[in-house]
Amino acid sequence: MRGILLTLLIVGILPMALKRPWIGALLFAWVSIMNPHKLTYGFAFNFPFAQVIAVVTLIGFFVASKERKGFPWSGAATVYLLFMFWMTVTSITALGSPEWVWGRWAFVIKIHIMIFVTMMVVRGRKHIDLLVWVVAGSVAFYGIKGGLFTLLTRGRSRVWGPPGGMIEDNNALAVALVMTTPLLLYLLYTSQKRWLKWSLAGASLLMALSILGSQSRGALLALLACATLLGAKSKHPIRASLGIAVLVMIGVAFMPDTWTNRMDTIQNYQADTSAVSRIYSWITHYNIALDRPMVGAGFGTETQNIFSRYAPTDPKYNIFTKTVWAAHSIYLQVLGEHGFVGLAIFLLLMAMVWLKAGSVIRRTRNDPDYSDWAPLLMRMCQVSLVGYMVGGVFLSLAHVDVIYYILAMVFITDATVREAAKARAKAEQVMPAPLSVAPPEPRRRSPVVRPASPV
Repeated sequence: MRGILLTLLIVGILPMALKRPWIGALLFAWVSIMNPHKLTYGFAFNFPFAQVIAVVTLIGFFVASKERKGFPWSGAATVYLLFMFWMTVTSITALGSPEWVWGRWAFVIKIHIMIFVTMMVVRGRKHIDLLVWVVAGSVAFYGIKGGLFTLLTRGRSRVWGPPGGMIEDNNALAVALVMTTPLLLYLLYTSQKRWLKWSLAGASLLMALSILGSQSRGALLALLACATLLGAKSKHPIRASLGIAVLVMIGVAFMPDTWTNRMDTIQNYQADTSAVSRIYSWITHYNIALDRPMVGAGFGTETQNIFSRYAPTDPKYNIFTKTVWAAHSIYLQVLGEHGFVGLAIFLLLMAMVWLKAGSVIRRTRNDPDYSDWAPLLMRMCQVSLVGYMVGGVFLSLAHVDVIYYILAMVFITDATVREAAKARAKAEQVMPAPLSVAPPEPRRRSPVVRPASPV
């Protein structure tokens, strides 16, 4: 029944996506991030809804020319395109099997192409807010569900993401929740209806509880980093920081001893097999980059062939000799897959997006058309970026779509502001200057000729 309802819903929206591609872009983001079909049974569970939506949206994108905007060119957007290009170069020189490498390349590039389409069809606050709702809501669904689960089980069981998705793993879901919680706070601060504000506040608390319930050590560090930055960026930093600290302590106090013992391994990582396996994988990916500094190994470093070639030979790692591990770090993942050049481009992209968001904040802070939403959204995107960069230290999430949609929000907001300013400047140039009418000259009295007096 769920599968039928979902299919009818998507089929009903597709004609609108064909006419208005921005609807298709939002629909693709929802299906790609939330994976609602994985919550169904029967034929819908494995049906390629995302591919169908992508094809229809692309057709509408090329046909509906009035809906198509220009690409939001900027230095940061250029670096984004450069990163896609470099991933293609490293795929050509990859060490893995061509079937796996190009299959993974197609999967990653497909996501980015649809994000590029999103950046070219979404403009203005209304559509940007809809994009925020879709991205944040897609992840918040599992955060609310996980928060309630944590309350019912008192944190004794882990919270997991949707099956088959990029955030299926408990760690991946937790970092995705960290990234999207600031977006939920943006919606809370900009909402006008009181019931909606209370609902979003409750959802945010449940998401925080879900992050703790995932028992992800990396996500805990990311949550603390975001909480610190949120306090610093608020109007009342000290008050906000204290409030956030109290909420975090209450949440931590609610968790059982098993959770506390697991978090303690952050300091005593040598005694934790999972932590040692991460170091083993990090050294392997670093060795790949040392051997192939420009291009790395390409997609598919998680193979026995590559690990047997580049894994450390220290005896303390002998228990992992015949085991293949993911990179467990966005930085080592990019380094091992795309070399030092790829890592430099990746870090430059994140830094330039941060600076771009700051630039938008400065330009819109005193603009009455944008001051009530754009600066806040950019600050929340910066907080999300920090959560990703901190949480990504321990997770292989270099290609997770959520962060790139957040980057797209920065590009789209920047393009909206710049295009509006350009339109205003053009209108001022075209508008004729008002004609100046000279005031009428005062009447001059005719001189009175008096007859000459007789002598």
